[in-house]
Amino acid sequence: MVEQWKDDRPIYLQLKDQILTMIMDGVLTEGEALPSVRKVAVEYQINPITASKAYAELVDEGLVEKRRGLGMFILDGARSKLLAAEQKAFLEVEWPKIVELISRLGLDTEELLNAAKNAQSN
Repeated sequence: MVEQWKDDRPIYLQLKDQILTMIMDGVLTEGEALPSVRKVAVEYQINPITASKAYAELVDEGLVEKRRGLGMFILDGARSKLLAAEQKAFLEVEWPKIVELISRLGLDTEELLNAAKNAQSN
């Protein structure tokens, strides 16, 4: 549930991002129906056109399909497609920045692996 929409990005994109996150986290699963546009509009207190626009983006990206008379459904393979895109974006955009910071701080591989193991165990 959204507590507050941010002003720096259109609401339909924020809604789309929330749905994408729920698919990647397994909250929404492949083959599952998305809530109706009307239900989303009421629950999130947005215009139904805004919710429709978010769903249309998901259809355009091949993650969701509209089944006439039934609603919108998450396509098989949507989660793996999303994960692959996020991994690629991380490796191309975020990872080089992290590597540069690691180098600047003079950290070595052993320290990083130990820190990662400690972070995962907590």
